[in-house]
Amino acid sequence: MHETKARETQTNKAGTGKTQKNKTQTNEAGVQRNYKDTVFRMIFREKENLLSLYNALNGTTYEETDSLEITTLENAVYMNYKNDISFVFDFELLLYEHQSTCNPNMPLRDLIYVTRVLQNRIKDENLYSKSLIRIPAPRFVVFYNGTDFQPEQQVLYLSDAFEKKQDEPALELSVIVYNINLGCNNELLDACCLLKEYAQYVAQVRAYAEKLPLSEAVEKAVDDCIRNNILAEFLAKNRAEAIAVSIFEYDEEKHMNSERKEWREIGYREGREDGLAVGREEGIVAGREEGSDTLARLIHSLTAAGKSEEVDRVLHDSDYRRKLLKESFAEENSLV
Repeated sequence: MHETKARETQTNKAGTGKTQKNKTQTNEAGVQRNYKDTVFRMIFREKENLLSLYNALNGTTYEETDSLEITTLENAVYMNYKNDISFVFDFELLLYEHQSTCNPNMPLRDLIYVTRVLQNRIKDENLYSKSLIRIPAPRFVVFYNGTDFQPEQQVLYLSDAFEKKQDEPALELSVIVYNINLGCNNELLDACCLLKEYAQYVAQVRAYAEKLPLSEAVEKAVDDCIRNNILAEFLAKNRAEAIAVSIFEYDEEKHMNSERKEWREIGYREGREDGLAVGREEGIVAGREEGSDTLARLIHSLTAAGKSEEVDRVLHDSDYRRKLLKESFAEENSLV
């Protein structure tokens, strides 16, 4: 499969001396948790690189980027969620998202994103006109490289979130999720060397982070990748920013994994008590499973709604947690 050569020309290779390291460490210290960019987005915000990813996904060999129009939402954030990359090409509106955690709400998020993008696109059109307003056909893709097991490919549907199930939903949106961890979707990774090298870089950071402090692990991974020609030009040109972003990304991933572990532990510890307290009679094991599963869904729904204070209260206030779990069980039972 032909691949468009999509590499940035190296102009200023960052130094590796003490001065450069001090500068890097200063940048790292200033990284905030609301930092909006990611290494994935830094790489593929360039049109040539984005076109190479498009070609790999579609088996095409486009080389000209003149007709590729970037439509990513301004500031990359809407409703506290990142809109990574969106663009119009070949009469399609493509929304590409990168995630290191599993998120079943991507169809809903993409519905919000695509609506915003289309609003911007047709703002000068007359929706009451007798003429049909043409819009590019939307397509939604997620690139997943988290540590939780996920299949190589899966499709998420908006209708899965509907409180009332419908045989033929009046509104549907599907999102295809590609697992881009090394060893998964090899054909896709081989077709886009930048995507493969990105996966290699992430794997290197994680491997070093198991043994070294995070900042040291990221710097070592960057040095190794440059030496081994893995994202070499990109990392050399954007060394300081790539290190700062990677530290934030990995720290955020570790933080979210830690929270999920705490949720699971609370669920297993109190699942029997909470499950049986609301009428579940399946026994200790079933009670733990139901309690853990329902707690996870409760936490997830609160997180998706942006209610971080309530999440914290659920985790640390057992009475409040039991109250919400009871309400959740009651709602589920009313639908059975």
